Amino acid sequence: MTGTGYDESTLLASLRAGDESAFATLVDQHTPALLRVARGYVRTNEAAEEVVQETWIALIKGIAKFEGRSSLRTWLFTVMINIAKTRGVRDQRVLDAEMSAFGGATVNPARFRPANDPAWPGHWRDDSAPSAFPETPEGSVLGAEFIALARRELDKLPERQRAVVTLRDMMGFDSAEVCELLGLTVANQRVLLHRGRAAIRQALEDYVREAP
Repeated sequence: MTGTGYDESTLLASLRAGDESAFATLVDQHTPALLRVARGYVRTNEAAEEVVQETWIALIKGIAKFEGRSSLRTWLFTVMINIAKTRGVRDQRVLDAEMSAFGGATVNPARFRPANDPAWPGHWRDDSAPSAFPETPEGSVLGAEFIALARRELDKLPERQRAVVTLRDMMGFDSAEVCELLGLTVANQRVLLHRGRAAIRQALEDYVREAP
């Protein structure tokens, strides 16, 4: 595994042997990315942290059965996304029940997918779009403002767009990995990435145009 001191087979052997240092290396490398992607499926940072914790527990319990049909990283993110999607649906149901008890929801239910949706039950419908950071010759302060703005715009994206842009542009996953992780066709992945990048780019362009 690049940058960790382990290649994939050595890492797997170490994990299966109960090597705590190998596990710690994996946790340090992937936890920030796992948290970022998990946050796209659940409502709070605390929930995302719980999802990631469950993912590491699943790794410990399931590493002996890992057959290596995909990379360990892809398998790890697949497990996390499945846990996060289940948690997100459950949290939505709890929120709906709470809102009903207090006189109804504040968000139009038509903005969400129905409970019987085969892929994304209870999640946002795909009716908007975001993008990558444009190059800027400005200094570090403006660069930090751009990054903060881009992250805010990323968080506004519909769930699947946000997941695709995060995995591709922030985590460095390639197209094939993202398709496998999210269950997308190559064409769908391309469309979601394009729309997501376009929305973020537009927000950044508007920011530059309106800056004094």
